[in-house]
Amino acid sequence: MPKHNDKKEQKTVNLALQGGGAHGAFTWGVLDKLLEDGRINIDGICATSAGTMNACAMAWGMHKGGNDGARQALHDFWKNISDAGQKANPIPKMPWEKFMPQSGWMKTDDTLSFFLLDSMTRLFSPYQLNPFDFNPLRDVLEETINFDELRECDCVKLFISATHVHSGKVRVFDTQEIDLDVVMASACLPYMFKAVEVDGEDYWDGGYMGNPALFPLFYETDTRDVMIVHINPMERNETPESAHDITNRINEISFNSSLLKELRAIAFVKKLIENDMLKDKHKDDFTDILVHSVRSDEVMTSLSVSSKFSSEWDFLTDLRDKGRNTMTAWLEENYDDIGIRDTVDLHGEFLNSNTKIFENHHGDHKHKTHEIKRKTA
Repeated sequence: MPKHNDKKEQKTVNLALQGGGAHGAFTWGVLDKLLEDGRINIDGICATSAGTMNACAMAWGMHKGGNDGARQALHDFWKNISDAGQKANPIPKMPWEKFMPQSGWMKTDDTLSFFLLDSMTRLFSPYQLNPFDFNPLRDVLEETINFDELRECDCVKLFISATHVHSGKVRVFDTQEIDLDVVMASACLPYMFKAVEVDGEDYWDGGYMGNPALFPLFYETDTRDVMIVHINPMERNETPESAHDITNRINEISFNSSLLKELRAIAFVKKLIENDMLKDKHKDDFTDILVHSVRSDEVMTSLSVSSKFSSEWDFLTDLRDKGRNTMTAWLEENYDDIGIRDTVDLHGEFLNSNTKIFENHHGDHKHKTHEIKRKTA
């Protein structure tokens, strides 16, 4: 598909990028297509974990060379991830696994090597298993992104989430605060790596308290369209029964919970606006937000648990291509609605539609309904 360079077509959105390990390659594809298309400008990005990697690589590449530079930086990051993974893969395949009929990424069962690693992390902490805190991701980030230059980026606003270990609260770092430690903190899985220290405080993966945290976009940008790129499935059609499937589903639910809470709060205040329940003196304090959702639960639910740790290039590029296809279809169906209306049924897809206060009385989600946000004080 050719680039669209007509200035009249340009629209602006904020991005919200979820974390989820190697499954973040799906987001790579979404962003690659968005950048190639060229009709959408990006004001701010809130991100967590793998979303943070994508956000920082894209912003740095954009700072250096516009959309083409951003696409190249994303490619280089994921290629470096793959190359490093071949040297130090935490879940190497056993020699016999490639001959097994269930071997691969699109399956329900996981590899024996994954079971062994998972069992070890349940019995021993990273302070015992990994006392030197070896993490090849740090070297990849140092090789791929110049954080001194990234902090000078004024082409997009970054808001990176990490979980403060002691308080359990989310900490959001803006562009000028981002360095290698901040990015590592945003992706620090406490079962595998020691907490990352930033400014004398310890942090874990941001997904526990904000996957991602949306509120910085409401306060720090002037753009009302928020495009959420999901890589944690919202729904599964079957109840998990094996131990690792149960653990995986619990993680998916918990990593989506903070996002759902923010969407529920937005929907509640939106209801106040729609029903004219705000006093006149407060009405100017709120602005409509338009919510958009880019996701493919069908793709994500087909992936094995262990594939979140896969660094095989064929797997990563396959996910990238699925992300590109998803974004292509989304743009064809929804581009004209950006800046005009929501393109997701917020109540029907993310909230409890059986709860009376959140009922969607409009039926068709293309009806001109709006989310709201608090203006910056």
